[in-house]
Amino acid sequence: MQRALASVPGRTLLLALLLGAPGLALAAPGPRLAQTAPVDMDAALAQYQQQMAAYTAAREAYEEVAGPYWAAITEKRRLRVAKRRDRQPVDFDDYVLTQPPTYTGPKRPVDPLARPEEAPQRAYVPVVADFLEAAATHYKFVPQRPRDELEYKRAYAQAAAAAGLTRDQIVRVYVFECGGNGKYDLQAGLEYRADARAISSALGYNQLLHINSVSLLAERGDGILKSLHAKAARLTGADKTKLEHKIAIVKRMITASRTVPRQWSQHEKLAKTPQGYGMHALVLDVDVGPLLQTQKLLDSVVFAQRHGMERPLTAAELEMMNLTGDGNGIDMVMMPAEMRTQVPTSNFFQRNGYERNPVAIRNNTVAKLLAATDAKMDRETNAPGAKDLAAAYPR
Repeated sequence: MQRALASVPGRTLLLALLLGAPGLALAAPGPRLAQTAPVDMDAALAQYQQQMAAYTAAREAYEEVAGPYWAAITEKRRLRVAKRRDRQPVDFDDYVLTQPPTYTGPKRPVDPLARPEEAPQRAYVPVVADFLEAAATHYKFVPQRPRDELEYKRAYAQAAAAAGLTRDQIVRVYVFECGGNGKYDLQAGLEYRADARAISSALGYNQLLHINSVSLLAERGDGILKSLHAKAARLTGADKTKLEHKIAIVKRMITASRTVPRQWSQHEKLAKTPQGYGMHALVLDVDVGPLLQTQKLLDSVVFAQRHGMERPLTAAELEMMNLTGDGNGIDMVMMPAEMRTQVPTSNFFQRNGYERNPVAIRNNTVAKLLAATDAKMDRETNAPGAKDLAAAYPR
């Protein structure tokens, strides 16, 4: 039987088996096969077409409402950016105050004639092995891993303290981003099982994306080099030589990051190349990774100060800027308390990001999202990893 089936093309075989086509000789069915009712493909196709028509009608009706809603979100965001740039106050009229429409129609039906390979494939998400391979291939770089988790925590805490970030800020952001026991090389989606599927390129204590690594090198590379040179000046012998070699590699990465215009869209394109992957491996390095992650948070603090924030950011507010980007996060941070209870979280996300974010959907106002963020931070700050990071912060 196997030899007979091997000579039949896959789609032809599928149709023959489903329709009972003449001329295809198969072995006599055993008792279990004899009990299986034959598939009526005409009926299956008719049902599929009926379901597809219902699905299409439901999606079109939904898009008639959802399309204008998300267009309004985008337009309001554009106007807020312009207002903040011109130092004008932002009020209720600058937000969409209704919650986004929810699709409640049927799911897209499965085509009975579709082959498995025709199903939509999820885009591949690069993992640590890809970043390491790219770093070795394009920059001859192997990250210097910490001897243990405490060594990385001490380096991160020292860099954060030197930058003016508080213990509370870095510990609670760490807790929110990768849990109370997250490791320095943690990748999003792999928090609990190493054999799971990565959901993004986010790495480390505050979950830098590979585009963040590229952008930070391009825009803040000189400051990172300054910190590395200062550390090298305190070393001698082999340790000094080793760090100076690393500095030369980081310089090459910075040069590569600046081969494209300093625009987020251009950094995103570069981040998706092997050269960009190699830059992201720096997050794993005990000397450079803490500087990159500290700089990301520091940029948010400085951005808030530049836009009129005079008090220190709470950890939850800093996380909002880290999570949604400074341009969106500043709106939540600067928002008066009475507005926070009424403004939907949808105002601060792109549509596709919001629809994949159950936390933002469930906590659907700014006040609820900040409260949920604080609650998660409260729950996990007593975990061993969080305590170790707090203890590592210079006194």
